Amino acid sequence: MPTPSPVACGMALGFCADLIAGDPRRGHPVAGFGRAAAALERLLWRDRHTAGALYAALCAGPAVAAGALLEHRAATAPLPRALATAAVTWTVLGGTGLAREAGRIAAALEAGRTERARALLPGLCGRDPQALDADAIARAVVESVAENTSDAVVGALVWGAVGGIAGLAGFRAVNTLDAMVGHRSPRHRRFGWAAARLDDAAGLPGARLTALLAALAGPDTPGALRAWGTDARRHPSPNAGVVEAAFAGALGVRLGGTLSYGGRTEHRPVLNAPGRAVAAADIGRAVRLSRRVGLLALALTAGTRAAAGALTRRATAAAGGRR
Repeated sequence: MPTPSPVACGMALGFCADLIAGDPRRGHPVAGFGRAAAALERLLWRDRHTAGALYAALCAGPAVAAGALLEHRAATAPLPRALATAAVTWTVLGGTGLAREAGRIAAALEAGRTERARALLPGLCGRDPQALDADAIARAVVESVAENTSDAVVGALVWGAVGGIAGLAGFRAVNTLDAMVGHRSPRHRRFGWAAARLDDAAGLPGARLTALLAALAGPDTPGALRAWGTDARRHPSPNAGVVEAAFAGALGVRLGGTLSYGGRTEHRPVLNAPGRAVAAADIGRAVRLSRRVGLLALALTAGTRAAAGALTRRATAAAGGRR
């Protein structure tokens, strides 16, 4: 009987844990990492690219090393390795938390409580909510659901399949650093450059897989592929543009346009211009699409990891038999 892949099994268990329980309520390792990274930023900050590169290396490197050490210690015992992978997968995934936050904002908008929705929005994305009306809040939520489907679910699963626990931990560390210092504020324009570029590279495969699965799982596959092909390259982010365009086309809505971050106004290109304006009801549709994408990504990444492991074991056994 074939031996199950402990990494693939662990990824599936961790995904189910996130689906059922959401994020750990206390002592979340990602929150602890964020606090340590913030303290290191205060120590290392200089308005230079080199300082930011050192900062990114000192934050992400230990996360990868800790993940690799944990996997090495459990490598010879399938059950501990699967359980360790499950625990880290649960820690780094954020699909349920994303769905819950988006659902709370959608409920407020549908109840006509725009002020409540404005108060909740910073828990989901970093935009300035005060100048946003109900439709603009709904658009911000749909865009955030699309982007975070890649960042908080699919990208982590891709790197888990590639690098096991080290891949999971490293991806979450890089993504967290980008959220902290990767934006173009005066303080972080140079210091955060390395973290932002590292996140772009790490997020590239997950973003493309997210867009492809959104097109396949959404209600309008041709629309998603069309918007991806024509509009994604116009977005300032090489990864967010891909997933937002695909979600926009799949849902038949129009994303992009003017937005405000930290007092800075940005005029982003419209994604899927033929679509209609986003309404509060589209938040639920985006969340359901995100869930389908996550499940498909789990099946694909865990299945690929299991198949690769089986092929490796078969090749090793064949090589041993020839001796």
